[in-house]
Amino acid sequence: MAKPSSLLHLLASVVTVLAISLLLGHGVLHVGASHRVYRNLRKTVESTSVKQPYRTSYHFQPPKNWMNDPNGPMLYKGIYHLFYQYNPKAAVWGNIVWAHSTSTDLVNWTPHVPAIFPSQESDINGCWSGSATILPGYKPAILYTGINPQNQQVQNLAVPKNLSDPYLIEWVKSPHNPLMAPTAMNQIDASSFRDPTTAWVGPDGRWRVIIGNKRDRRGMAILYRSKDFVRWTKAQHPLHSAKNTGMWECPDFFPVSAQVPLGLDTSINGPNVKHVLKVSFTNHDHYTIGTYNSTTDRYVPDKGSVDSDSGLRYDYGKFYASKTFFDSKTNRRILWGWIDESSSKDDNIRKGWSGIQAIPRTIWLDKSGKQLVQWPILEIEKLRNNQVVLPNKLIKGGTLLEVSGLTAAQADVEVLFEVKGLEKAEVFDPTWTNPQMLCSQKGASVKGSLGPFGLLVMASKGLEEYTAVFFRIFKGQNKYVVLMCSDQSRSSLNNSNDKTTYGAFLDVDPLHEKLSLRTLIDHSIVESFGGGGKSCITARVYPVLAVEDGTHLHVFNNGTQSVGVLTLSAWSMKKAKIN
Repeated sequence: MAKPSSLLHLLASVVTVLAISLLLGHGVLHVGASHRVYRNLRKTVESTSVKQPYRTSYHFQPPKNWMNDPNGPMLYKGIYHLFYQYNPKAAVWGNIVWAHSTSTDLVNWTPHVPAIFPSQESDINGCWSGSATILPGYKPAILYTGINPQNQQVQNLAVPKNLSDPYLIEWVKSPHNPLMAPTAMNQIDASSFRDPTTAWVGPDGRWRVIIGNKRDRRGMAILYRSKDFVRWTKAQHPLHSAKNTGMWECPDFFPVSAQVPLGLDTSINGPNVKHVLKVSFTNHDHYTIGTYNSTTDRYVPDKGSVDSDSGLRYDYGKFYASKTFFDSKTNRRILWGWIDESSSKDDNIRKGWSGIQAIPRTIWLDKSGKQLVQWPILEIEKLRNNQVVLPNKLIKGGTLLEVSGLTAAQADVEVLFEVKGLEKAEVFDPTWTNPQMLCSQKGASVKGSLGPFGLLVMASKGLEEYTAVFFRIFKGQNKYVVLMCSDQSRSSLNNSNDKTTYGAFLDVDPLHEKLSLRTLIDHSIVESFGGGGKSCITARVYPVLAVEDGTHLHVFNNGTQSVGVLTLSAWSMKKAKIN
């Protein structure tokens, strides 16, 4: 059911966004944090019974305390495993162990005792991020970063105690740990040597793995090789490096098919195969697409694929420390990513938890070969309920249209826009190279020609609060430019929250293509996919009024030109069973 009304004047007031907010990251600085040691951590996670308006209903999170990086996702004997960085003692970073949950469908999750926790000299001050690899004989192995008594970062190995257990409850650490460590000879910076990837096999039969590192301001993916997965030798050169990027955290390196939108095993290489190198820095996950020479062990990004903050990102909002794995059951590559809070540290402590995981995304190479495409896993759609459909409708400039009949705080919305009259688009200034800055200057309340148009989500009844996810179309020199924004400037009356606006340029030609938008809404998270997943923006919001039944959903057009809504489908989302 849809209720039309005039666009309230509240959208006309411009909210000033300080440029400094674009420079403030709210991620966690791993290095230099205090490492308090707690033993006897193998206990069942207790549940939190207090109802909280910002806890999610279908995004992965533990019942309480701190969570950050996803670690070692894998499929083993039909069971999906997710490990994650977890503080069993508090809602702030520290005391890090590998918590562990399993699932049969990537939607509903069962918790287990922590799989890896400080117990050896090589990890006594913390068990940091790493990855899982399936060895010959269908044997899982985990490489992870440990913090030793000198607070040096070293690499360790753990394997399952019982391979017949599909839940892999118990893990045993190698007596040879650490397997890789900074030394005077290799001159590796002991404070910047972490997060080993899933390993792959080269043509010589030896295993390869890369580890994040830096030298001065040059980010590096250090390469190691091994015949037996225990004795590792550092290569003379990194797999890849780039100047002026700083430390490369949580690297990920994997092949993608240049022919079909399917996933590939991590060791696959050859004709019609490209490679992706993802590294985490400046609070974002950046990636390049290129060619991997498995003989020389060199990775070279394609021309135009940029190793810098201005290059491609998985997500242009809150999304960090991601990790992919190959799902051999469905031939997909699946992406996990950590979504940090945007609330204050004090608010996180009060609510007793911090951090969630994004909905797992299927990821593949776009047909252009120039970028990746991401889409929520198909399994999440089984939570859809009570579909609301808005048929083909023309949304005139200055119109606000409420979409009712669903739980607007817990929903999945898909809308397809058709834009005509492109000759009336505003002229694009070629100096506008930063989409986030552009979105902050031209927010949802700033009237344009073709846009802003899109969705107002997590909106209060009187629009005192809302988060706007929208498009603007500009006329460039040789093509039209589509800007996608997620504007949190009016998301909450609580001004202690980070309400940074996010933005991305969307590689869609509105002259020949329709503009699609899908947004997953889950109480304090707004996860949006533009152009069929070509650009993704995730935001955290904490409204005061727009909570639970006080939440509303609207389609809006604050441009002067009309925009067609070809289809809009929205579903209430059922609650998943998570931990």
